[in-house]
Amino acid sequence: MSNWEVFLSPYKQAVEELKVKLKGLREQYQRSSQHTPIEFVTARVKPITSILDKAKRKNMSLDRLEEMQDIAGVRIVCQFVTDIDTIVALVHARKDFKVIEERDYIKEKKESGYRSYHMVVNYSVHTIEGQKDVMVEIQVRTMAMNFWATIEHSLNYKYSGEIPEDIKRRLQRAAEAAFQLDEEMSKIQGEVREAQQILSQQRGST
Repeated sequence: MSNWEVFLSPYKQAVEELKVKLKGLREQYQRSSQHTPIEFVTARVKPITSILDKAKRKNMSLDRLEEMQDIAGVRIVCQFVTDIDTIVALVHARKDFKVIEERDYIKEKKESGYRSYHMVVNYSVHTIEGQKDVMVEIQVRTMAMNFWATIEHSLNYKYSGEIPEDIKRRLQRAAEAAFQLDEEMSKIQGEVREAQQILSQQRGST
């Protein structure tokens, strides 16, 4: 790879544009009387060292890096599990990018306990050299799932992917506890939404 800055530029542009669009969607919900399924949105471009590490693990030559689906990543975090279905439908309905792959790690969790809904989209950015299509991975998860995944990511980094067995077991138990929290919150989401709406109205009147 002779020029990483040039290679990563369209990916950086893609995540910035998608972040703005999704945050705009969140603001539209907030201005309406509807519950917003989007709590917050984050985005990142994978660091060069992580790209090289993954290419090595996958035995992928550097001239095939465009086949890597998660160089650009956008994360949408929501309050309730039911919000995930709403967000997935919203993503499918958009005309400015196309979903090319989906992986449901909520219905079929990973062995570690990881839960999230992944979508890979094909997104076009417009550069001075013309249109460029890049793949962007969109992760959709609840706040509880996101908290667990953030902790697991940190531990994976600390132990270079070889987390000790006792910590793995604790992580698995924590993942189930997080899922139970999501399940319980889903049962009372009507009450929660009503309380949030009342609070929002009170703040708006002061």
